[in-house]
Amino acid sequence: MNENRLKAFAEPYYRHKDIMHNMWHIELVHKWMDRIILLGTYQPDYESLLYALYFHGFIYTEETAVRKWLDLEGIDAKKADFIIRISLESQRPEIPETLEGKILHDAHVLEGGKNYLVVKTLITGSVRGQDLPRTLDFMKNNVLDRNSCYLPETIPLCEEMNSYARQFLSELESGIF
Repeated sequence: MNENRLKAFAEPYYRHKDIMHNMWHIELVHKWMDRIILLGTYQPDYESLLYALYFHGFIYTEETAVRKWLDLEGIDAKKADFIIRISLESQRPEIPETLEGKILHDAHVLEGGKNYLVVKTLITGSVRGQDLPRTLDFMKNNVLDRNSCYLPETIPLCEEMNSYARQFLSELESGIF
């Protein structure tokens, strides 16, 4: 695996995403993947996990391009299927079945830690032109307690993140409304 070629392939797909979903997002999720692997002393197919990490932000619209690129890289169809499965399992509404899918999914949920969930939601709302009340409504209706983790080591981290976000939101709303 040549991670530089992988980055070069993936980078254009992230170039026009907002500041919370660009290549920096990949770096943050990567850090959490590694943390989760160490926490659980897991031994995943790390190469497939890395491919899936880079593809997860565009696999749902560019699967054909991803398959073609993997083929050019010498990845056989069976491994390509597995990589794509991991990428799809990492999406937040999905319930991952593979160990690699659970690791990537949970890393995606926990990205940046408990403070980051609040920060990311506020920044994303601002970047999208929402005012603060609309962003807070979005957070209440679409973010808080909407994420689940599936590995035993990550479930309490997700619960702590949601608890922190609920408390933050409650305190913020009591101060501005």
